[in-house]
Amino acid sequence: MTMSIKPNPQATGIHFEAGRMLAARERSWVALREIARRIMPGMTEPEAQVLAGEVLADAGMQRIWHPSLIRFGANTLKTYRQPSVPDTRLGEHDIFFVDLGPVFDGHEGDVGDTFVLGDDPLMHACATAARELYTSVAACWREGGRSGQGLYEFATAQAQAMGWRLNHAAKGHRVGDFPHAVHKAGNLGDFDAEPVPGLWVLEIQIAHPDRPIGAFFEDLLVQ
Repeated sequence: MTMSIKPNPQATGIHFEAGRMLAARERSWVALREIARRIMPGMTEPEAQVLAGEVLADAGMQRIWHPSLIRFGANTLKTYRQPSVPDTRLGEHDIFFVDLGPVFDGHEGDVGDTFVLGDDPLMHACATAARELYTSVAACWREGGRSGQGLYEFATAQAQAMGWRLNHAAKGHRVGDFPHAVHKAGNLGDFDAEPVPGLWVLEIQIAHPDRPIGAFFEDLLVQ
């Protein structure tokens, strides 16, 4: 009789090092901020993705584990797997987000943030709210005792209380030494145990209840 071994969703590979994981996170954030700084009005999303590839290559990225995703304007409402409206160009007063998935030194980074050009107050409020909601949910995780499912239940209630709509298709996920996919961990929002530090990415994507704008923020859950 053959016994099947259930994958451990919080396992790591033999080459995993927590310090390298944190270094990959930091290098990813440095690259993201440089990409955002160089994105200009009039650009298309494909042009911004080419820029992202150049910046990541200069940063010493080994490879990507997921393609860089950059959304402009109303496309900020789209989830990861939804295609953008073609030929969208960034306006002078506009909102956009950057989502990166590079590999540095054999470890996976995954970071995302939202930026605003111009002085539209609702766009600025949207970008700020995504960061604040991430901070609130991450603080809830640090208190302990919550499963991944529980964290996203908390996020839903918090988003509603803040006046925003949480996009439930963005559920977070595992990272680790490349490739984390061998551990078959699934989504953080479906995970029925308490996430350990340094292996799970909390994704927050929100939408304005009326206007066609959204915001995204993600980062590694660390103590």
